[in-house]
Amino acid sequence: MKNGAQTLRVACLGAGYFAQFHYDAWRRNDRIKLVGACDRDQEKAKATGLAAFSSLDTMLKMARPDLLDVITPPHTHLEAITLAIANGVRIIICQKPFCGSLAEAKEAVKRTDEAGATLVIHENFRFQPWYRTFKQAIDSGLLGNVLQLTFRLRTGDGQGPDAYLDRQPYFQTMPKLLIHETGVHWIDTFRYLLGDPEAVYADLRRLNPVIEGEDAGYFVFDYKNGVRALFDGNRLLDHAADNCRTTLGEAIVEGTEGTLTLCGDGSVRLRNFGSLKESTLLEAKTWQGFGGDCVKALIDHVVDGVLDGKPLENRARDYLRVIAIERAIYESDRVGRKIWEFADA
Repeated sequence: MKNGAQTLRVACLGAGYFAQFHYDAWRRNDRIKLVGACDRDQEKAKATGLAAFSSLDTMLKMARPDLLDVITPPHTHLEAITLAIANGVRIIICQKPFCGSLAEAKEAVKRTDEAGATLVIHENFRFQPWYRTFKQAIDSGLLGNVLQLTFRLRTGDGQGPDAYLDRQPYFQTMPKLLIHETGVHWIDTFRYLLGDPEAVYADLRRLNPVIEGEDAGYFVFDYKNGVRALFDGNRLLDHAADNCRTTLGEAIVEGTEGTLTLCGDGSVRLRNFGSLKESTLLEAKTWQGFGGDCVKALIDHVVDGVLDGKPLENRARDYLRVIAIERAIYESDRVGRKIWEFADA
């Protein structure tokens, strides 16, 4: 969608922990103008240094943004999107998990479609530089035929009675944690790298008794020709990294002509089939922002898409598939078998 404007007016809903990465990324984009911040705790909104509001409707009427960035919990999404549309906003970015249910997500897509608005889900892991490097290597044929993709989540923050309390204490009371809050990133990333799976199998468990949801387990995606993708998650264990939050774990892509390895420092290494030597495709560096500066990469992608008419990734209608696969993962764990069909839009 190309609107002909040189600068987008952007307002943000939410000023919690993760919102800091959004505000920082917006400030580093010279094609936008930040016009407001809204949070139910207006002091948090004021701390952003922007025009501060505690009412979204008031902010939308007074600030008149072209784009609304929704950085709030899932149960607030449908109402926020509906208010934005009613106030003439035609570009909306919404954080994941998207809405409180698949039905709400479908309704949000329906309302934005009817209004002619653009709704993009802020699923940023596919924008991390190491996964962009993976994608280039896979698509170029560098690895030959890819047969296996594995990610081992090892955040190291889930042990003991104080798990998560220093940063995101609500993790302790989430009924669904490992997949719904964290593993969903790799549902989308696996789709980005290999496409939609044909089937999924999952085995989930809770290891830390002080939390409500699952904090360990795995899911396996089946693809044609025997290709598989494995997510192996355990929030109690760590991996070799100065900062376990840089990559959150380690990944490996294995093909008939070579293997890629993602290390905890964000570097990507290539080993050709039959060789003991490795070459570096992506150097480790100190990235600004979160996760290889993926928040800014996604935001820049949306701004360029809107202003220059470039294709947009993570449109909400396509993201319904992620939600449907997430539901299938929990269903597979519940019934103890592989799930072949995913109900989506």
